[in-house]
Amino acid sequence: MNKKPTATIPHIGIYGHRNAGKSSLLNALVAQDVSLVSEIKGTTTDPVKKRMELIPFGPVIWIDTAGFDDSGLLGEMRVERTRKMMMQTDFAVIVVDINEYQNDDNTLLIKELERFKIDYLIVFNKIDTVNQEFRDKVSADFPNAKFVSSFDERSVESLKQDIISHLSTEKDPAIVGDLVPYGSTVVLVVPIDSEAPKGRIILPQVQVIRDCLDHGLKTIVVRDTELAETLDELRQVDLVITDSQAFNEVSKIVPNDILLTSFSILFARYKGDLDVLRDGMEQMKKLTPESKVLIAESCSHNLSHEDIGRVKIPKLIEKNLGFRPNITHKMGQDFPKLIEGYDFIIHCGSCMLNKKTMESRIMLAKEKNIPIVNYGVLLAYFNGIYDRSLEVFDQLKT
Repeated sequence: MNKKPTATIPHIGIYGHRNAGKSSLLNALVAQDVSLVSEIKGTTTDPVKKRMELIPFGPVIWIDTAGFDDSGLLGEMRVERTRKMMMQTDFAVIVVDINEYQNDDNTLLIKELERFKIDYLIVFNKIDTVNQEFRDKVSADFPNAKFVSSFDERSVESLKQDIISHLSTEKDPAIVGDLVPYGSTVVLVVPIDSEAPKGRIILPQVQVIRDCLDHGLKTIVVRDTELAETLDELRQVDLVITDSQAFNEVSKIVPNDILLTSFSILFARYKGDLDVLRDGMEQMKKLTPESKVLIAESCSHNLSHEDIGRVKIPKLIEKNLGFRPNITHKMGQDFPKLIEGYDFIIHCGSCMLNKKTMESRIMLAKEKNIPIVNYGVLLAYFNGIYDRSLEVFDQLKT
């Protein structure tokens, strides 16, 4: 479980006001003291994450956050970090101290969760401190809420089961399985250059292989240097999926009657909104030398002479547009709070981000009317195979 990539695990955020018992509840849920507990308001400052095997569902990541009602300069910074965690949250638990339920207004918190399209469950905590009559009164006002005590194992276990029920209804969409029929042959092109991790293949390639297996697709993995020979040996190939950086070379090898796309474009659809990213590509033509462009990568790594985000893409932009706009680079979770200062956003394939984070970033760009595109779509466009790389998705619409 600990080896399963974070990007593929559901994130459950615990939100609420200070001293609602969020940290105590998290400790009870994971049966460990992972969060600091104190009677002093504002004890939780930075978000706390904890992996757990939520039986029988599987691994999840819990996120304990600072009180959404925190105040003062530092308090506002804590609240902002809590908001940032919402971009990663798949499901939220809103914790309310039952003794304060009439004074604990979570309207703003709920509004933010709904803004990011996050389903949530209201949980009244500390029920061991009130009598049954009072609890019944609150229950009448909030019939869909849960009632727990961090010291009552049965109530905590009941909450777990409710969360599992919700998570179990959410099914991941297919990555490849809905693009070609059962039994089809898919060839994956994985170049091995200085950017390739030693001794392994990267997460998107692993996930595509698993998705092909899950959907009964015959899968062959080759380097670009053996692709032509492989295609000659195979009786039929229905789809070729390549690393974006090898798009140009691979497109010359793959016959036009074989569908071709990239890992990055697959994940543009799987984790985000491919239509929005395609629309963003059309807006690149409007950039000027004064335009401010954000290039956002989800993973942190050493810079090399072949780095796609910091070297190859800026060079391609300059080559194709005839100039290089003002480019800013951000990595990992360091996505700007204020994106209004940018005219265009270029995002990586988001293999190290969970689906919710990428969806949230696209949503923010749409809110601010800022065009956004990802590496795969951009590379296909600049390599002159844009229409061909999207053909496999367009056929689903016909």
